[in-house]
Amino acid sequence: MPQLPMDLQTLRGNRVVASFSPTQHLPIAAPAVPLIAADVGGTHVRVGLVRATPDQGIDVIAYRRYRCADHAGLGPILADFHAHAPGARECVIATAGYPLADGSVISANLPWPLSASRIRDDLGFQAVHLVNDFEAVAHAAAHIDGSQVLQLTGPAQAPRGPTLVVGPGTGLGAALWIPVGERSVVLATEAGQAALAAGNELEMAVLQQMLRNRSHVSIEHGALSGPGLLNLYNALCAVRGATPVHATPDAVSAAACDGSDPLAVQTLELFCGILGSTIGDMALLYGVQGGIYLAGGILPKLGQFLIGSTFVERFLNKGPMAKALQRIPVKLVEHGQLGVIGAASWYLQHRST
Repeated sequence: MPQLPMDLQTLRGNRVVASFSPTQHLPIAAPAVPLIAADVGGTHVRVGLVRATPDQGIDVIAYRRYRCADHAGLGPILADFHAHAPGARECVIATAGYPLADGSVISANLPWPLSASRIRDDLGFQAVHLVNDFEAVAHAAAHIDGSQVLQLTGPAQAPRGPTLVVGPGTGLGAALWIPVGERSVVLATEAGQAALAAGNELEMAVLQQMLRNRSHVSIEHGALSGPGLLNLYNALCAVRGATPVHATPDAVSAAACDGSDPLAVQTLELFCGILGSTIGDMALLYGVQGGIYLAGGILPKLGQFLIGSTFVERFLNKGPMAKALQRIPVKLVEHGQLGVIGAASWYLQHRST
């Protein structure tokens, strides 16, 4: 294979070996040629050239992150990456939204249309596969090392059972990894589109403010996403009779983390409390036993704030079911290459069935 340029952030030898036991035994045969795996979000596209190893690890041969705003579509991004990483014949794309039979995707969070069939034809791939982004991240749970996580609550280990992967970014993604005998399946969800629930008087007032402009306030629109955080801040300002001074989610979170703006601090406190309550609800709804991984593009930047917030208190505040939730490990994981690794893992598992 031709030498790859350094600007592709080549990660030769950066093999991620499975350390989470439930799927280690799956029979995955290493393909003869590498695979391009892409994790497509509303803000960034992460692309990797990957291949399976005989011991069921995944080699990330090359990796690059692109800003969506800098490109006219996913096709040009993949074309640029493919030009510097030739040899791949297939591509797997993890993306938010609902894939249709014609290879297109319905999503409110992608900055441009996405068509797998058009990418296949334009770039000459033998096949282009689509998978839900958090379904891919759930498959990546098999490749998360213990040193890559921050434990928030619960025991260090949990029994083999349904495992939830959830995280806010441009939207709110959630998927459930479910063991079935010696194999596993992943349930992709649109949990972010469920109605936002209030847990105290201030949250009720903020939700009522949001309902003035729309009949349905979803979890991701009202709080648990980048745009949701900004909407939460603007609604709180309206409730407090204050004029908003921050125009982006990053500005709100930065002012909250450095303590320079009390309203931003209160907004992020609301965000963390709602996150804890929502994830507790999901754990009960989905029968989670194996653990919860918090991923997404937002949370890794808020680790210390999250630790000092009411997140755990609200997660456990489920009446008599608190005892059940205390047995579930909740861990924060850096998103990074998870989507790329998960997309590749999804492809390799389905290829072997």
